[in-house]
Amino acid sequence: MATKKDYLKKTIQHIDIKEHNVVNLVEAMERMAFSARDLNRAAHIYDMMLRDENATIILTIAGSIFSAGLKKIVFDLVENNMVDAIVSTGALMVDQDFFEALGFKHYIGSPNVDDNELRELHIDRIYDTFIDEDELRICDETTANIFDSLEPKPYSSRELLWYFGKYLEENGGPKVEDSIIYSAYKNNVPIFVPAFSDCSAGFGIIIHQSNRPESHVSFDSGKDFLELTKIKLESKETGIFMVGGGVPKNFTQDVVVAADILTENAPMHKYAIQITVADVRDGALSSSTLKEASSWGKVAQTFEQMVYSEATLALPLISGYAYHKGGWKQRRKRELQKLF
Repeated sequence: MATKKDYLKKTIQHIDIKEHNVVNLVEAMERMAFSARDLNRAAHIYDMMLRDENATIILTIAGSIFSAGLKKIVFDLVENNMVDAIVSTGALMVDQDFFEALGFKHYIGSPNVDDNELRELHIDRIYDTFIDEDELRICDETTANIFDSLEPKPYSSRELLWYFGKYLEENGGPKVEDSIIYSAYKNNVPIFVPAFSDCSAGFGIIIHQSNRPESHVSFDSGKDFLELTKIKLESKETGIFMVGGGVPKNFTQDVVVAADILTENAPMHKYAIQITVADVRDGALSSSTLKEASSWGKVAQTFEQMVYSEATLALPLISGYAYHKGGWKQRRKRELQKLF
């Protein structure tokens, strides 16, 4: 039987958009067709968002994209003032970004393996990527320790992730410097995880609450919704850059309706792009088009673009194009964390 070391050899390397100037490639796609032309238009719309003085940019992310090598892209978007708020799945922020900030890694694997053997060795598989389950348990326990250190009361995920950033500042090693949670903490970029129990923090909250049944931390998803709605209300215009779908997509689109309920005539998201491989025919939210969102009063149709592509292909091109075009260089920092 193989050992754990036999499987966990080569680590995933995160792609660096700063090293690859893709401007000419993406601009050439304008004269092509199908998904290439869609991607080109999405890249132009993202560049427009960055140059719009009035636009607050919200990044929504789902899918296992950090374990796949895309973490540094989102890190660079935060570091270079190319996003103002993030709405994410818990797995991305905690099981992958925070996990790596603790010093752990994701490994190059294969889907053509014996999964029963992996289970025996405490190795978890995400398609062709491997993770050490024993290290994930340490991540679970670390989140529980953070919850133990806080005043017992309900918190929004944004508040708790700020404390995760604070923990990394006080306890982190060399891997902390490329953490998205830590960069967002330093740059006052709020991170929301609407389904916060659905990740390593969920295991941490179970440990925390079972040990402290009478007085404990809890997750307030209603407060998450209100806080992101406040960001919408504070913004003259908003643009959304969506990678994948799921809860982050719906949550971010719904704040337009929430803002309208509170104020009436709240503007729709002016800009919207989405990278997805989901199929619209099943009626699911992850695959619903941005034009469909317009019928709900969530997304304006002038500057919206669907890109039907897997994220490891499309995100480096769209983000890299916007980075090298440099529209972010004169952008005003929003520091939306300070709203709260």
